[in-house]
Amino acid sequence: MFKKDNLFWGWYVVAGAFLLMAVNYGARYSFGIFVQPLTVENGWSRSAVSLAATINLITYALAGIVAGRLLDRVAPRWIATAGAATGAAGLLLCAVARTPLELYLSYGVLYGLGSAWTGAVPVTSSVGKWFVRRRGLAIGISSMGVSLGSITLIPTAAFVIDRFSWKAGFLFIGLALLVPGIIIAQLLLRRTVPEAYGLAPDGDGPAPAVGTSPSGPVPASVLLPARRMIGDARFRRLALCHGTAVMVSLMAFVHQVPYAIDNGIEKIAAAASLGAIGFAGLAGQFFFGWVSDRIADPKYSAAMGYAVMAAGMIILLQTRTVEMLLLYAVVFGFGYGCLGPLLPILAADRFGRENMGAVFGLLIFFVVGLGGALGPLLGGLVYDLAGSYRWAWGANLGLLIAAAIGVASLKRRHPDTSLDNRSRGV
Repeated sequence: MFKKDNLFWGWYVVAGAFLLMAVNYGARYSFGIFVQPLTVENGWSRSAVSLAATINLITYALAGIVAGRLLDRVAPRWIATAGAATGAAGLLLCAVARTPLELYLSYGVLYGLGSAWTGAVPVTSSVGKWFVRRRGLAIGISSMGVSLGSITLIPTAAFVIDRFSWKAGFLFIGLALLVPGIIIAQLLLRRTVPEAYGLAPDGDGPAPAVGTSPSGPVPASVLLPARRMIGDARFRRLALCHGTAVMVSLMAFVHQVPYAIDNGIEKIAAAASLGAIGFAGLAGQFFFGWVSDRIADPKYSAAMGYAVMAAGMIILLQTRTVEMLLLYAVVFGFGYGCLGPLLPILAADRFGRENMGAVFGLLIFFVVGLGGALGPLLGGLVYDLAGSYRWAWGANLGLLIAAAIGVASLKRRHPDTSLDNRSRGV
């Protein structure tokens, strides 16, 4: 029933996740190009504007916990549809924001909620529930939507802002999320897990007897308590290391454009660096997802990605020309490509497919809400205090090296917590 022309339904879920993340994260990562026009036209400080991104990330993280819990019980299309409508409303209201408080409520709270419910927790976790052997490849492909959105939406929004105004830019990305987001959710994210429709993960044939599958036991609908997850040392290490890498990436996304402009690079070229990160991220997302299926432990794929990001920070510290800015974007963007696929891959690998929504949702709270949320705010504070971003980029370099070492020491899961016996024998 859910195979059409011998194509496993899980690949339709991958397509839906890819497209939905393209429109959602394309809109999310556009915020950096709004920083300068908001500060210049309204007279707000960069730290005041950056606080909107921080509030957004905190809201995103809190809402992700709820999305993850819901995903283990209901079809993802209803979560994503509600998210597209709410997120679009927040972006449209940004266009009429007259004070920082109004920006915080519209972009920070409303869009934060909507982006969480159309973001990585519900859609990537949905992909993970349909695959075991090919989980890395499937999540890697779906995560490439993040880069596609960056490539297409950010330059287009920059053009709209330059040609019209920042208000028109918010209207554009709001509409880009609303209509496509709802259509994608309703058409491609209708189903829950393969076993519910008589299928086995990876399209390996019809589901076998109740309680088993070729790749391990059928997921149960028992939720892990949050206290048990937080009490696991592997959870804490993963949250700390990945949260550090996400903090660095979000600081860069929000502040690399004004940094480039401060160094004499024109606005359109500076904004193009975000698009270049998107192009490089496409390759990185596929590569790090693909390689995680083919090495002894996906933690080494994450460590490799963090190290490449650190190399990008070295280049950014030396950037004074468009050419150096684009070189940074390619290197940093390729390493950044590991962030999207590796967190859900490691979550499923360490805690099991049946708990993926709850575990991933709680990880997002710490990784994005406590880690990533600090990035834009700290970047703005460093600039306001020091008049330069160089101290921020230098600190990021050290943090990424420490994160790579930390994630490489992440312990394997215990046999009694393994509900997915992956082909690598973990």
